Amino acid sequence: MPVTRSELFQKLDDLNIMHKTQDHAPVFTVEESAAIKANMPGGHTKNLFLKDKAGAFFLICAQSDTPVKINKLHPVLGCKRLSFGKPEALLDKLGVVPGSVTLFSIINDNACEVTLVIDQRLTRHDIVNFHPLLNDATTAISSEDMIKFSKATGHDPIILDLAALSKVTAS
Repeated sequence: MPVTRSELFQKLDDLNIMHKTQDHAPVFTVEESAAIKANMPGGHTKNLFLKDKAGAFFLICAQSDTPVKINKLHPVLGCKRLSFGKPEALLDKLGVVPGSVTLFSIINDNACEVTLVIDQRLTRHDIVNFHPLLNDATTAISSEDMIKFSKATGHDPIILDLAALSKVTAS
């Protein structure tokens, strides 16, 4: 069974990670969440669940306005070409449904089968915001604690400058 929101918050507490959550109507896109973001300080995110042609899975956590060119990621990550993972695989690997993909969902990847990639821009914020496993709330933590949480779940994140990567032209 996937971890519940209260179990996630308990894990954050156990790790001494300060967190603040704001409940809101469910949001499914970056655009839908614009009004919510206006009232919450820090870096806001978009999160992508990807799968390569060889069957490897990736969770990309990017700043909401960072362009993510998935066709440019595979050479940098050393994997096959990437596409969006299917909802069934998302539920199986990360315990969430489309629209609720979040950094916090790696808590459900006990086998560490998903590679975590974090946009370098997120590390520059004091505070970063993610859904707490469902898209009807937003939880703020420090960017340092984002890395601490990742490592505590067994995921040593790959930090990439996704904005710069999106500017690279194909040769």
